[in-house]
Amino acid sequence: MSDQERTQLVWFKRDLRIVDHEPLTAAIAAGPVLALYVYEPSHWSQPTADARHLNFINESLSELDGCLAELGVQLIYRTGEITEVVDALHSEVSIDTIWAHEETTDLIGYRRDLDTHAWARTNAVRFVELKGRGVVRRLADRNGWSKKWQEYMDQKVIPRPDKATPVTVDRGKQCSTRDLGLAVSACTSPQRGGRTAALDVLSTFLDRRAEPYVKAMSSPVTAFDHSSRLSPYLAYGCVSVRECYQASKLRREEIATWNSRGSWLKSLRAFETRLRWRDHFTQKLEDQPTLQIHAMHPMFESIRSDFDLARYEAFVAGQTGFPMVDACMRATTATGWLNFRMRAMLVSFASYHLWLDWRPVADLFARLWVDYEPGIHYLQHQMQSGVTGINAIRIYSPTKQVHDHDPDGTFIKEWVPELAEVDPVHIAEPSLMSPLEQQWSGCIIGEDYPAPIVDHLRAYRQAHDTIRLIKNQPNAKRISAEILERHGSRKKPSRRRKKS
Repeated sequence: MSDQERTQLVWFKRDLRIVDHEPLTAAIAAGPVLALYVYEPSHWSQPTADARHLNFINESLSELDGCLAELGVQLIYRTGEITEVVDALHSEVSIDTIWAHEETTDLIGYRRDLDTHAWARTNAVRFVELKGRGVVRRLADRNGWSKKWQEYMDQKVIPRPDKATPVTVDRGKQCSTRDLGLAVSACTSPQRGGRTAALDVLSTFLDRRAEPYVKAMSSPVTAFDHSSRLSPYLAYGCVSVRECYQASKLRREEIATWNSRGSWLKSLRAFETRLRWRDHFTQKLEDQPTLQIHAMHPMFESIRSDFDLARYEAFVAGQTGFPMVDACMRATTATGWLNFRMRAMLVSFASYHLWLDWRPVADLFARLWVDYEPGIHYLQHQMQSGVTGINAIRIYSPTKQVHDHDPDGTFIKEWVPELAEVDPVHIAEPSLMSPLEQQWSGCIIGEDYPAPIVDHLRAYRQAHDTIRLIKNQPNAKRISAEILERHGSRKKPSRRRKKS
């Protein structure tokens, strides 16, 4: 193979599409193209991995395979660490350039990318990573970040590329759960993977589901229908954030011409704001990869040192005696999804009521949520558990969440059938039923459904006082100011003087 014919290798990771895919478009323009997906044992052996992720990925890859074939590009599957895989391919097809999107991922993925750069330098192969979202690599500070994000989102979506010159090698095969040593998924009602499903979900959201979004997204009764439900498709790149943003903006401009607009404009603006928030949180992990395993504020690093396994297991099983917590845990296990407010409540409950360290809880939900994305995931867990030093202490009352978002017990009774006959007046706190009321409802507390695993008020006060005591220390405030300077969201430049 001559130098001009050397292979352009497109490495697909969390970007399983052919539209708005600059690495693919650039590779096709540069020469013969081969597309690669790698099942990396180091990734799938982590405590964050679950068969529900693999199933979604494989469904997405099957569709991607067909789309690439229409361009004349062969998608090949390999199992192994990426440097071993490309080393073997290089000896077979002579790689000129590895094309990929920049990726903000976990520490194993971060080190993997560094290893790939090192391999490429050693073997005189170019490794080109191109921007694929609103995260800015090697960002000096947060000044002007929002403007940079907006500029990227306003750029034209890169269209489906033209035909390519193919490179043909052994295709390999998709990996099954058995191949990767994964247990069968307990996720019985997941969203289906792939770009077709992603575009359908985007279309139904913008055409009819989004109008009540602002109000409906907080309650699990309405959120499953009226949240965008795009998060897994964004997490695996079946559709890009830029595509979603521009589609929403176009829809908003259309609706602005109507005489009667209802809540549409407010809801679509809120949706677009949340697209920006995704990248805002991911930017934090991009700037400081160790935030996956270390508290943002070092004085909160070890405040929850004693891990109560019995509490953790009751939480995982949805057997805490707090109906909204238990319903949300069971729904998460079965569907792989939950709306944001209820996710925040679960993390708050685990962190403050059960006083569990945020890291194993983050690993748990990484396994359970199909849309697990490290940059968003770990920073949200840090924020909701109170270890950033720059966010307010958010301790959710599970009882109040029932009164506010499921007063009739519609969601709770769907997922906690033990409470199906409990009167709505007691659905938030069934343990307060009298013995006679328990008999009438067919739910004996301590037998059919557990009593609360902790006392809410006592747990709230202890957690709040512990966090506040640390936050109010002068040294803690100084560190918090430094963290805010590094990671805080702002549209205008910071006026804080840098030390000389």
